Amino acid sequence: MPAARTSLTPRVMGRLRLASQGLLGDGFASVPQAVRWMTAMQAQDLGSALWAVGQRVRGTAASHVRSALDAGTVVRSWPMRGTLHLLAPEDLGWILGITSDRLMNMVAGRHRELAITPDDINHCRDIAFKTCEILKTAEGAPGASREQLFQAFEEAGQVTKAQRGIHLLGSLCQRAWLVQGPMAVSNGKVGVQQLFVPFAEWIPESRDLGREEGISELLFRYVQSHGPATIRDFSWWSQVPLTEARKALAAVKDRLFELPFGGTSYWLSPEAAAMLDDGVPGARSLLALPGFDEYLLGYQDRSLVLAPEFAERVVPGKNGVFKRIIVSGGEVVGTWSRTATGKTTGVASEPFADQLGPAPERSFQAQGRAYLKFMAG
Repeated sequence: MPAARTSLTPRVMGRLRLASQGLLGDGFASVPQAVRWMTAMQAQDLGSALWAVGQRVRGTAASHVRSALDAGTVVRSWPMRGTLHLLAPEDLGWILGITSDRLMNMVAGRHRELAITPDDINHCRDIAFKTCEILKTAEGAPGASREQLFQAFEEAGQVTKAQRGIHLLGSLCQRAWLVQGPMAVSNGKVGVQQLFVPFAEWIPESRDLGREEGISELLFRYVQSHGPATIRDFSWWSQVPLTEARKALAAVKDRLFELPFGGTSYWLSPEAAAMLDDGVPGARSLLALPGFDEYLLGYQDRSLVLAPEFAERVVPGKNGVFKRIIVSGGEVVGTWSRTATGKTTGVASEPFADQLGPAPERSFQAQGRAYLKFMAG
C-alpha cells in the first residue's frame, strides 16, 4: 500500500473523490460502463441524471443516455432511500433484495395514511401486468405509461389521487415486479417520462447474491466509486444498517485502503490511494455538475467538500432539492443555472464569493457550452 506523501486537506480529499467518480481524466468509455462503475446514481430528476452521466463519459450526448434507457443497458428505479437511481440492469434485482424490506417499512406509516394494504399492492401488480399485455398485443407498445397505469388502477377501484398512485407504482418497482423501461413517445417526440415494463421481461437475467455477500459487494463498489468515504457514508447511502455495514467492511477491508483524516477513518480503493504518492490531480479543475450529483449527494457528511456555511445555498431551506454546483479543485464554490433570453440559452455562475475570477469564469463558461451541447444532442 502506498504511503500518504501528499499533505491531506479537504480539497485533496475532494479531488480523490473526483478521481474515484470518473470526473477527472478520460472518464469512462460508455454510458453503461459509467453507470455500472457508480453502482447507483441519483436520478429523480432525469435531466440532472443525464448530465451526471455526461460529465463522466466524454463526448457523449443526452440522446446516448436516453438510448441506453431505451435499450435496457441502463435502468432507472427506486433501489434505495425511496429515490430514483440509474443502475446496471443486472444489479437492480440483488440490490432490491437487500433494500426493499427496509424501504417498505419506511413507508408503512404513509401507506396506512393512504389506505394502501398488501392486498392493494398485489391487486395493482395484476392490473399492471394485464395492462402491459393488452397494450403490447393491441398496439405493440413496449410498456405502459404512468397515466395508462393510473387509469387502469382507477377503473379497478384503486384510487391514485393524493400520491396514492405513485406510492403504488413505487411499491411494485421496489418488489421487482415493474421497472421503468424505454422513454415514452408522444406525438412522435420523446418525452421526459419512461414506460413501465414487467421486471422479468425487461431484465431477464439478474445476478443472484445473498444478503451478506451482496452487502459486501455493495460496500466494496461504493468505496471504489465514491472513496474516500466513511462507513457511515455508506450506511446512509445504501440504508444498510450500520451493524451489517461494519461486518461487510471486515470482509472487504483487505482490498481497500484506510486513510485517517480529521480523526475519522476514510476508505478508498488502492488505485485512488496511489495518487497520494505523486500528487492528486485536478488542483486546477473546474466542473459544472448537475443538481443531485453523487459527488455531493452521495455522502452523509458533505462538509468535506461543501463548507457548512454555504450548505443552504445549495439546498435552500433544506428542502431536499439540490441546485447545480460548481466544483473547483475538489471544493464546491458556488451554484449555477441555465438562462434563457428570447431564443438564446446560456449559463450563469452564482459563486459563494463575489466572483469566480476571470480564468475560472472562462472555464465555467466552457463547461456551460459543453452542457448545452450535451443536452441538445
